[in-house]
Parts: sequence; C-alpha cells; structure tokens
Amino acid sequence: MAHRIDGRKLSRKQGPRLALFKNLTVSVLRYERVQTTEAKAKEVRGRIERMITLAKRGDLAARRAVIAELPNEPLVVTKLFNEIAPKYADRTSGFTRIVHVGQRIGDAAPIVQIELV
Repeated sequence: MAHRIDGRKLSRKQGPRLALFKNLTVSVLRYERVQTTEAKAKEVRGRIERMITLAKRGDLAARRAVIAELPNEPLVVTKLFNEIAPKYADRTSGFTRIVHVGQRIGDAAPIVQIELV
C-alpha cells in the first residue's frame, strides 16, 4: 500500500512523519481512542479507515496488506481482524470520530480525541 506523502508535513521529514502516522494508527487501533493534535488526527483518520476496510474484507491478501503496513504489531493485526472488523460489518465507512477536547497549554494547539465509533 503506497504512502500518501503530499499531505500535511507537520514540520517533519518524510521518515519521522511516516513513523508518527504508523505509531498513531497502531495506538488508535490498540486503545480505540487517543488524544492528539487536530492536524495529526485528521491525517491519520484515512489510514485507520483503510486498515478497517481491508480487515472487513478478511481475505489473505487483505491480511498481508495490513501486515505490510504494521509489520511489528501482530497483536494489533489480530485485534483488527477478530474484534474491530466484525463490529463494523454493516458499516461502509465512517469508522472514526474526532471530538474536540480543548487547547494545549504551551502553544494553544487544538487537541482532539480520535476514537473508533
């Protein structure tokens, strides 16, 4: 699965930015809700939606595509296919919700909570 590089840069070079998105995706799938900045949440939402859509397919190719995106996270991949995907079987999209929480103390950046619906 190709990474989208032309989105928000978040003042990071490509490698650290992609690592940030991967780690945030894993955290949302593992804990089902995470607090982060609004820009990061909006950028990672599409990745989470894609992972859930692949898991809903449930075939071997979909599992391999998810493992290619999250190679060192076998527990998260198992949870995605066994718990999260069946929960959204009747839903075509809109698996995540972004709720505004407030502002960060240091720089007043908007803080949101991204969660699975």
